[in-house]
Amino acid sequence: MPHQSSVTSKKVDVKPSMVTKKLSSRSSNAIGDRDERFRMISDAAYYRALGRSFDGGDHVQDWLIAEADIDGMMHDW
Repeated sequence: MPHQSSVTSKKVDVKPSMVTKKLSSRSSNAIGDRDERFRMISDAAYYRALGRSFDGGDHVQDWLIAEADIDGMMHDW
C-alpha cells in the first residue's frame, strides 16, 4: 500500500512588489510577453516552495497557484 503523506499546504504569498517591479520596467506591450510571464510564474512557484523550506507540497500545485496569482496581478495591472 503506498504511503500517503498528510502535508498541510500553507499559502505563501507572492509579494506584489516582485511583479510590479518587473512590470513597471517594461512597456505595456511586454505584459503579454510569454517568456516574461513564464519567468514570473517560475519565480513565484519557487518562492512558494522556498516558503515551506521545500518540505512536502506539490510542485505542480505550486505552479498552478503561482500561475493564477501572476495572471491575476497582470490582469489588474
